[in-house]
Amino acid sequence: MDDLIRHPLVFARELRGWSQGDLASVLDRVARRHGLRSGADKTAVSRWEHWRKTPNAESQLMIAEAFGVPASDMEAYGWPYWLPGRDEPLPLGSSYTVQALHDAQRASMDRRSFMTFSAISLAGLAAQWARVEPERVTSALDGKQVDAELVDWLEDTNRGLAALPAQQRQHTIRLMDTHLATVTDLIKAGRYSEANGRRLHLLAASLATACGWHRFDLGQHWAAGKLWEAALQSAHAAGDRDHGAGVLSDFAYQANWLGEPNVSVDQLGYALSGTWHPTARSLLFLRRARAHAALGDRTACYRDLSEAESALAADPADPAPTWCAWMSPADLAVDSGQCLLDLGRTSEAHARITEGLSLLPCTRDKTRGIFLTYQAQGYLKSNDVEQALAATSESLDLATRFAAPRCISLVRELAPAFRPYRQVDGVPEFLERLKAG
Repeated sequence: MDDLIRHPLVFARELRGWSQGDLASVLDRVARRHGLRSGADKTAVSRWEHWRKTPNAESQLMIAEAFGVPASDMEAYGWPYWLPGRDEPLPLGSSYTVQALHDAQRASMDRRSFMTFSAISLAGLAAQWARVEPERVTSALDGKQVDAELVDWLEDTNRGLAALPAQQRQHTIRLMDTHLATVTDLIKAGRYSEANGRRLHLLAASLATACGWHRFDLGQHWAAGKLWEAALQSAHAAGDRDHGAGVLSDFAYQANWLGEPNVSVDQLGYALSGTWHPTARSLLFLRRARAHAALGDRTACYRDLSEAESALAADPADPAPTWCAWMSPADLAVDSGQCLLDLGRTSEAHARITEGLSLLPCTRDKTRGIFLTYQAQGYLKSNDVEQALAATSESLDLATRFAAPRCISLVRELAPAFRPYRQVDGVPEFLERLKAG
């Protein structure tokens, strides 16, 4: 293991503001509470942190007690992955892939939904992705052989879970979490050929991306970010630039959703530098247009909308990458309409959003729920309260059916705009329904 790779124990110490000597003193106090001697000094801590020695089971128990980590985490993740994590993403590289995947699993149980990666750390991660060439996937030294038949089964299981209707996928997230944990363990401890290793990393990237979106829908933004970081690491290790661009696009979508469109613009610039499929580029340009519209930059927004339309009209020989295969004229029309709405072109926005909704298939009703809130915003800006109420009520029905807190929160954000219209039939009942929910 390269000594330049920072050990998780370093991050755990820094989280507490401890020096190596401080940690040795804390371990000594922990040991004394149990009538033991820790045997750990500054030199021992240094050996652990430089990957030269692994603490024995007794020392690990004392370290866990010092950091307040439950024994169940020790058993679940193994040394050193159970140590308290960082608030910043790891550098890209195969040496960090398993650690990023373990961090993502821990973050899924973390309640820090209010946290996201900082703009600075996201910029650094994206810039690194744009310039660093993927490393060869290497075989593990120990563990059982992972053959192509097993990988086939793992991939088929993932496709089966992903193909479920949206209203059913809300009930399968634990299966996907477990599937990701299984793949992570195989990457960490299995023996496999380079080709099968690449497939395992791509599968981990796909699962981590999907699990991240589930957390995003629940408003668990910290967990979503950690899962997407793991997806980026895994895609990078497999050499899949297209999927990496898609993950950066997910970070950008999250940033725009959380009111940081400037961060979104930066992320999408890096993503566009790493993918050339027209469908992928259309989606990236469209998302960047949304960010430019939120910033009030008309020229940049219109330029990116034009690029998105041209790219989607192309007839590529190869199928679109899986992460953007759903991109369609419906998405282009609705998001273009939302851009126009942000820029004050209300009537044109209404026409584009209505067009997009008419093109959207019923298999994407969860997306329809989000699009309906955009349509409602347009109606409210035109003082068409009855139409706005109908669109918002339908959106709330869909969000409730899919148990999608993110969609429900969009509806709730419209409530203040309805309050001046309590005299309109249906509005008081709708506001009461929101309050009761």
